[in-house]
Amino acid sequence: MRLALLASAAVVALAAASSASAEEGMWTYDNFPIARANQALGTDIDQAFLDRVRLSSVKFGGCSAGVISGQGLVMTNNHCVATCVANLSTPQVNYAETGFLPKSREEELKCPGATAEILTDISDVTERMHKAGSGLEGQAFTQARDAEAGRIESEACGNDPKIRCQVVSLYRGGQFKLYKYRKYSDVRLAWAPEDRAATFGGDLDNFSFPRFAIDAAFIRLYEDGQPVETPTHFAWNPNKPTEGEAVFISGNPGSTQRLLTMDQLTTIRDVVLPLDQLIASELRGRLIRYSEEGEEQAFVAMDPIVGLENTYKRGRGRMAALIDPAFMATKAAQETDFRARAAASGVDPWSTLSTVQPVARELYPSMALLEGGTGLGTTSVAGGSQLFSYARTLVRGAQERAKPSDQRLPEFADSRLSGVESRLFAERPTYPELEQIRLEWWLSKTREWLTVDNPSVRTLLGKESPETLSARLVAGTTLADPAVRRALWTGGLAAVQASTDPMIQYALAIDADARAVRNAWETRVQAPTDRASEQLAAARFAAYGDAVYPDATGTLRLTYGQVEGSDVPGQRFGAFTTFAGLWDRATGAEPFAVAPKLLAAKDRIDPTAVMDMAVSTDTIGGSSGSPAINAKGEIIGANFDSTVLTQRNAYGYDRAVNRSVIVTTQAVTVALRDVYGMDHLVQELGVSPDRGR
Repeated sequence: MRLALLASAAVVALAAASSASAEEGMWTYDNFPIARANQALGTDIDQAFLDRVRLSSVKFGGCSAGVISGQGLVMTNNHCVATCVANLSTPQVNYAETGFLPKSREEELKCPGATAEILTDISDVTERMHKAGSGLEGQAFTQARDAEAGRIESEACGNDPKIRCQVVSLYRGGQFKLYKYRKYSDVRLAWAPEDRAATFGGDLDNFSFPRFAIDAAFIRLYEDGQPVETPTHFAWNPNKPTEGEAVFISGNPGSTQRLLTMDQLTTIRDVVLPLDQLIASELRGRLIRYSEEGEEQAFVAMDPIVGLENTYKRGRGRMAALIDPAFMATKAAQETDFRARAAASGVDPWSTLSTVQPVARELYPSMALLEGGTGLGTTSVAGGSQLFSYARTLVRGAQERAKPSDQRLPEFADSRLSGVESRLFAERPTYPELEQIRLEWWLSKTREWLTVDNPSVRTLLGKESPETLSARLVAGTTLADPAVRRALWTGGLAAVQASTDPMIQYALAIDADARAVRNAWETRVQAPTDRASEQLAAARFAAYGDAVYPDATGTLRLTYGQVEGSDVPGQRFGAFTTFAGLWDRATGAEPFAVAPKLLAAKDRIDPTAVMDMAVSTDTIGGSSGSPAINAKGEIIGANFDSTVLTQRNAYGYDRAVNRSVIVTTQAVTVALRDVYGMDHLVQELGVSPDRGR
């Protein structure tokens, strides 16, 4: 791997120039400030430490995880396996209620469609990517960049299903790196506690501390029907953490927007977040109402509701940051300093980005609702309907695969087709009533936001209402059957066009409008933004040197901090919670009812054992499941949340309020050994089997 380590002099220079806090930064592994971290924490980590941590870190869907044994055992959050648990459950055998408690590896069950990846190599492809877009504007620029990324990925990985390559844009186009992953497509659930043990406190406690949640679960990597040998892994530390000790968190933070200009942040504040928040809150309301109709409905809606509550509360915290005068004044001061340093270059990307904002504001609702993928917000097409997602994938996959790879939409390039197929062919349950709710909500909200007379709305609905159209599509489709999806994919464009499936025909009918919106966005917003952002990145490097971390991009990063509480208004708490605190907090009524198996084990549990801890690390959504590691490289917990005030982390790190919430390995050890009787896992982790205090 090409690893460029930073000299301590450059780190000091950056700290002086940007007034960055010691713990600030979601650092890439080829640009991690070893000297700065050691100075801040009093540690003595080195490159070998980084390599071990990287090779023990796992990307698991939209979450993170860590390898914890030599037999492919991996720890993540319980909420990261919630979809797997739901897919494996039925109303009659609901593992969310009972916990998933296999007594041996033979009883571990495959998570449908799940994949796990370990980052093995990073290389610089900036020159190729910049050259590909040189002299081009608009959609030609975007398409040339996408095509070159596809070529780079294919050259590096070929058709090897065990390897995935991804060209990653860093510094918003200032750099491009090729990330190579070892991919595992057979991921099995090895242990999950009762959902109530992992979500104690429910939405009331979400994004807060103190917390009393054992939000942890184990998966295992398999290949050729056997557990994968993983000689590089984190050593398990079952002991009580120490206040003030150094912590490193290795994970895949989803997205930050710290490098955006003030004009871009204003667009997010005034357009993106209001639309996303209003729409998410209404879908949540519809699902809550549905969940109250009966036990089966509550089972079906549980996982989607939790996801929406997370999205909504995260957005609320981000909006609070963007309307905070003090926070925005700090951002403005940083931009003023940056612009002053860059003035001598004669380049003014800020003006270009300012000119783009009215267009972005105009196009965002259509792009978000009809196509998705803006990179700005969270609104999902079709309300997250799985059946519609299958239909669009089949339609677009057939259309795009008829073209040469470098002329396709980037998500259907040859280098990415194996991932598309893995998701498309996975055997997942679908629930017609839930699908109809999602589609009906999406159709009604799209009509409301884009207006009745919008041509795209007329195409979406024709003469039907959202209620009748969604009911007709869901009742008539056969796309819930993996065999049907596989046949349509294999049959290509002819099979798709000949299909009488109403969901396929609907996806075909609305595709031209969605593509037109995407083309307009890429031409008028994305391309000029990417071009100006590339110039902005060059100016940033010139002003502050290369000791600058990029925005998070859903790729592996390492951040660091200390175990500590908080003492700011609205957020005052100590560093730890214990099982004694859980018993004190419990009321017997939701959301403060203790999980039955956990409550039954009360007399076997040390009340002073630490459940959760607060750490001053720089994390965000996507960091869920990230292994928390001490300076010895031992795993001491897994990140599962942060506080509401920390949600401003999307736009800038604030040392006073940033706190990650970690479930400790001590709590997980207690759960495995003293609550759920997972003796074979306890033995695999090298933990003493002695129970009790």
